[in-house]
Amino acid sequence: MASLLGIAIRNKPRGEMILLQRAEVTPEKGTVGDFRGKPGKRQVTVLTQEGWQAACADVGGSLPWHKRRANLYIEGLALPQSQGQIIGIGKLRLLITQETDPCERMEHVAPGLLAALASEWRGGVCCRVLTAGVVEVGDDVVLIDE
Repeated sequence: MASLLGIAIRNKPRGEMILLQRAEVTPEKGTVGDFRGKPGKRQVTVLTQEGWQAACADVGGSLPWHKRRANLYIEGLALPQSQGQIIGIGKLRLLITQETDPCERMEHVAPGLLAALASEWRGGVCCRVLTAGVVEVGDDVVLIDE
């Protein structure tokens, strides 16, 4: 079974990530408190532990997941080429709209991280919120084909 390992928001562009144990996620605001939550293709970003660890291994280190600047950190699901699929966490439903392209800021985290994240959708996925829900670290995560 896949699970939710972490939740993070940032309240302004270039702001520090704020780690949470629990968050409300809505179609109107994305991850509530995150500045990027407006309706659209990139309301919520999801990063897999497997992709993050593979990218970190490529650059020769171990880095905290929130350095990637994603909202949700999950383990146990493969997400490459998953556009159009739905992630379920409790009542929350997230439509995967696209790959999350890594930004140049990743090079400041670790040299080579930008290229490492660009491979095999390791940088995660962008999602649009279909159905609101409250999520908590430790929740089960499923991939729903529809």
